[in-house]
Amino acid sequence: MYCQDKGSTASKSKEGAVTMREKKGGALSRVQKLKKRLSHSFGRLSISKEEADEVAHRGQLPYNGYSEEFLDRLEPNGNIPADKDRRYEWSGVGEHERVHRQLSVSSDSKLLDEDIREEARVILRPRRPPRPKSEVFLGPDPPPRRTKRFSAFGGDSPFGKSEAYIKLEQLGEGSYATVFKGFSNLTNQVVALKEIRLQEEEGAPFTAIREASLLKDLKHNNIVTLHDIIHTRETLTFVFEFVNTDLSLYMERYGSGGGGLDPRNVKLFLFQLLRGLAYCHRRRVLHRDVKPQNLLISEIGELKLADFGLARAKSVPSHTYSHEVVTLWYRPPDVLLGSTEYSTSLDMWGVGCIFVEMLTGIPTFPGVRCTYDQLDKIFKVLGTPTEETWPGVTHFPGYKPHKLAFYPVRKLGLSFPRLYDIAEGDSMASSLLQLNPDKRIGADEALRHPYFASLPRKLYELPDEVSIFSVEGCHLYTESRQTYTDSRHTALKT
Repeated sequence: MYCQDKGSTASKSKEGAVTMREKKGGALSRVQKLKKRLSHSFGRLSISKEEADEVAHRGQLPYNGYSEEFLDRLEPNGNIPADKDRRYEWSGVGEHERVHRQLSVSSDSKLLDEDIREEARVILRPRRPPRPKSEVFLGPDPPPRRTKRFSAFGGDSPFGKSEAYIKLEQLGEGSYATVFKGFSNLTNQVVALKEIRLQEEEGAPFTAIREASLLKDLKHNNIVTLHDIIHTRETLTFVFEFVNTDLSLYMERYGSGGGGLDPRNVKLFLFQLLRGLAYCHRRRVLHRDVKPQNLLISEIGELKLADFGLARAKSVPSHTYSHEVVTLWYRPPDVLLGSTEYSTSLDMWGVGCIFVEMLTGIPTFPGVRCTYDQLDKIFKVLGTPTEETWPGVTHFPGYKPHKLAFYPVRKLGLSFPRLYDIAEGDSMASSLLQLNPDKRIGADEALRHPYFASLPRKLYELPDEVSIFSVEGCHLYTESRQTYTDSRHTALKT
């Protein structure tokens, strides 16, 4: 019995040895396959049988990288003491042996198989190329998280941050915005800060969004420059170039009381106004609010179109628009009568009103009560339109004969005699102030009107962003009425 059990035990030991060899052979086969795959990408990582045998004689590591010597020293809990673990001591070991030891894993060790796969994945991952030296200033990689305040002109650039600007004094306040004089720490120059208050429920006013989108694409010397946009939770601030006054204040100082401005300055202002509008109209942009308050005047006499809050891009002539545009005094009769199909002629009527006002020193059509009072002021000067003088006018919703007085057609110069004192003055004003919008002169055509014949021809060759005052012979003339106006105001105060 004992002999039989002993024989059986020997038989089982023999079978176990065969099984161990099979397991060992199977493990070696899989490792060799892995090393073969890696060798295609990284050169000769595999080890020949001779090298493997040589390594095995130096220090056999058949079981999970452990030699029999270390297996004999296992602690009762199955761990190897840290001071006796020599698996990662590579002194005196060649490079190929180092790879061999790292890749010698048991077939039944899933954990080590996963380690090898992870190691292979890391090796196979392509190395990230270094950043070009030109991008060093962009900061660490990955880029830092974008802050809440950022510029519309360049992400995390120095622009778009409120701390870059200093408020100096308040210049004016409107229904939804306040304008401050400011200083830019970025450019070291004075700027104008138009601060728009945001409503938490409504967000940014659509007029502000429209103004920003248009001004970013309009680059002209006679259009105010938008330098920057600052967006915070409470406000939306536009940073404009600073211009010290507007045409309304300029006329109040130099041309009030019926005297008007110096005709030579009027010509320069009108030319610049038409130049800026022609640029807008070529790009199918209507300003829709041309009035003296929206025309800025610099110290050297540059005129700049501003406040594009009511402006909009016009694509197809059949589009309709709101007739509630343009301050009443500068609103054309077709819009006053309810027309919603208008084009660039809308802005040209306002130009005509401003032209006459600059020469005479008084508003051209100062309506005071309502739309029909404004129409009455216009028709009293130019005559009440009919189907004969303006085909289709009676079909406008606002054309109501019982509310309109009838006036005969007459020449503009009869109401404003000062137009006759200036060469081609009456012709220019009459071309602009046509009741029928189809007969109103356009901006490009008006720039070539005989009224401007005395100006240098080089003005028509200037690039868009160059001032007319860069041309020799163009300069702002001293207004002769300043002393009179100031003394008159002093007398009224006393």
